[in-house]
Amino acid sequence: MENNKRRTKRECISIHVGQAGVQIGNACWELYCLEHGIQPSGHMDDLRAATNFGDESYNTFFSETSMGKHVPRAIYVDLEPSVVDEVRTGTYRQLFHPEQLVNGKEDAANNYARGHYTVGKEQIDLVLDRIRKMADPCTGLQGFLVFHSFGGGTGSGFSSLLMERLSVDYGKKSKLEFAVYPAPQVSTAVVEPYNSILTTHTTLEHSDCAFMVDNEAIYDICRLYALRARSGGRSPKRRKSKMADRLTGPVSQSSAVKPTLPMGFITSYVIVFGAQGLYCRGCRSSFF
Repeated sequence: MENNKRRTKRECISIHVGQAGVQIGNACWELYCLEHGIQPSGHMDDLRAATNFGDESYNTFFSETSMGKHVPRAIYVDLEPSVVDEVRTGTYRQLFHPEQLVNGKEDAANNYARGHYTVGKEQIDLVLDRIRKMADPCTGLQGFLVFHSFGGGTGSGFSSLLMERLSVDYGKKSKLEFAVYPAPQVSTAVVEPYNSILTTHTTLEHSDCAFMVDNEAIYDICRLYALRARSGGRSPKRRKSKMADRLTGPVSQSSAVKPTLPMGFITSYVIVFGAQGLYCRGCRSSFF
């Protein structure tokens, strides 16, 4: 009985929305693959497979096919194709099933209304169908991790619509947001503050817990530690992916600490393990 409890699957589905969500997703899945010894092709490397016999902690974020390939429990969504096409042609193109990569033909043009009411509304049923196909085989679905920005049209408008629909279809499942909040110094559109206000208002009642990342603070930290990609270090997107990885660690690793995603535990976990360093402008945190 004890062994059965220990082996109970605890699946989490990640949803990466818009350019920011997809790019953070690229960094996240690179990190998850490294942690679990999974190659870009989706197969576990021989050494890891031999030494980790019986360890099924990867089941939280990956499903395993009959051919031994590990497929991320993730959906990539954007209303225009360019960013998702980079995933289709990138290093990890074999990792994802084609149905996991969803895109439309025209973007939201940094407009919340287009992402929520017009262009986004045309795509929402398809996205929900792909999520349902991923959720149905799960035996212990814990909830959803939604990665998006607050300033973009897709990240704001479509994410809001998606959160509303997830609340209807999966009411009792946890929904965690990992959101990039706009900053004046790194803004790409003058309407970002409006998109952010509308998104905050809409998602407030549908999100169990939201982890906000200040874009300018992330750049400041990367600059301070010389971690920018052009200097051979890590990019801001990887800093954000590391935050998500640390917060979901108790569920994704083979640990009996917590079998689910209780909000009180997660919020206290942030403080205990110093993930707040991601939010502090220029602070010196030991885990970088």
